[in-house]
Amino acid sequence: MNLAADLYAWVRLLGLHDVDTLADAEIGTMRFRLYHLPARLAKHARHRWLRIEGNWPWASAFTTCWQQLTDLPAIT
Repeated sequence: MNLAADLYAWVRLLGLHDVDTLADAEIGTMRFRLYHLPARLAKHARHRWLRIEGNWPWASAFTTCWQQLTDLPAIT
């Protein structure tokens, strides 16, 4: 349980600080809006593509969070 709470806190702190509606969201709100993602994971030519529904209301919030988390420098 502590690991899940830590992961939730770090995602909010590092990935969602720019998203006004999710910057101070509760765990249930995050689970409903971001973690239950209406998408398909497709593989093609050794690449994986996450295809997110275009009309999903929190698609931009998810992609913003994903970009900010993947742009973090690697720990060396």
